[in-house]
Amino acid sequence: MTSVISFLIVISICVISHEGGHYLAAKWRGVLVHEFSFGMGPVIFSKRKGETIWSVRAFPIGGFVSLEGEDGGESKNNDKTQAESAGYDASVSLQHKRPWERLLILASGAGVNLILAWLLTAALLVGTGTVDLSRPAIGAILPDTPAQRSELQPGDVIKYINGTQLNVWGDIRKALQGADVSGDTFLIEVERGGSVIKMSVDIPQNQAGTGRMLGVQPVNVKYPLHKALAYGLGYSWDMGMEIIRGLWLAVSGKLKSEVVGPVGIAVMAGDAMKDGVWSFLAFLGIINLHLGLINLFPFPALDGGRIIFVLFEAITRRKIPEKWESYVHLAGFAVLITLIILITGKDVIRLFG
Repeated sequence: MTSVISFLIVISICVISHEGGHYLAAKWRGVLVHEFSFGMGPVIFSKRKGETIWSVRAFPIGGFVSLEGEDGGESKNNDKTQAESAGYDASVSLQHKRPWERLLILASGAGVNLILAWLLTAALLVGTGTVDLSRPAIGAILPDTPAQRSELQPGDVIKYINGTQLNVWGDIRKALQGADVSGDTFLIEVERGGSVIKMSVDIPQNQAGTGRMLGVQPVNVKYPLHKALAYGLGYSWDMGMEIIRGLWLAVSGKLKSEVVGPVGIAVMAGDAMKDGVWSFLAFLGIINLHLGLINLFPFPALDGGRIIFVLFEAITRRKIPEKWESYVHLAGFAVLITLIILITGKDVIRLFG
């Protein structure tokens, strides 16, 4: 039950924010919105407010906003002159908007997801903070480790190991496991309260003989809001680049990865919820980041695929026939639905296997 509730919260926030971005951009540019729907499939609830129908559908795996002129479909006529003569206002159609307006409307859904991921990251930096890897400062000492058996204390900044200067946290591992390291006794110099303290610490190889562990953790740092917003943007950018890199490696066959669908996301959302609110917010931020980036991929039926058609028109001054664009997006949608069904089946087998 926790997984189901957590999944519904995650998917509701992601979908409503994504489609809300499209909706607000469309309204701003004067495009008629026929329907704002949460979920797919048969309608289980709907209510008209003004010109828009607000609906909830049976399967909570997505949503959509239905815009006038989307995929070439209009209320009465695709020809502007004839439509206007029949009393139809073609200016409310997406197809009659300038390319930059259509690009704005199409990209706004993913944009809202990316902004939400950034804000959630900033909230985490304010609320729980993050480890400081920019310097070799000790935040905690693990029990039953060489560090605990030594004179090291939380707050110490490790300056040298066997004469090698340390600048960032990762230098600790390099100093202990480098190819030129010999022996199990290390001379460590730390800065503590303005003084420099030298100590000798025995750090033996692990039982497998593959490395040494000192047994220290970095300092956890919380940031004020203005710094969290700045650093959160950097963290989100770096994470986004890693996501794109990972997807490219997976598609090219260089990296074996497991793809999860709605069932897998529900399980992970439930686990994150059990770990506490901050863990859940971190998961929500990652899902929004994935959703925003994937929707910008140049694949038919995704926002990125539609953006490609608009960019082609803007560059070449030629418009691809609307019926052919509709066919392309319909084929892409069929592929996506098929993938969702296959991945969901695999999730179920993995869950009960």
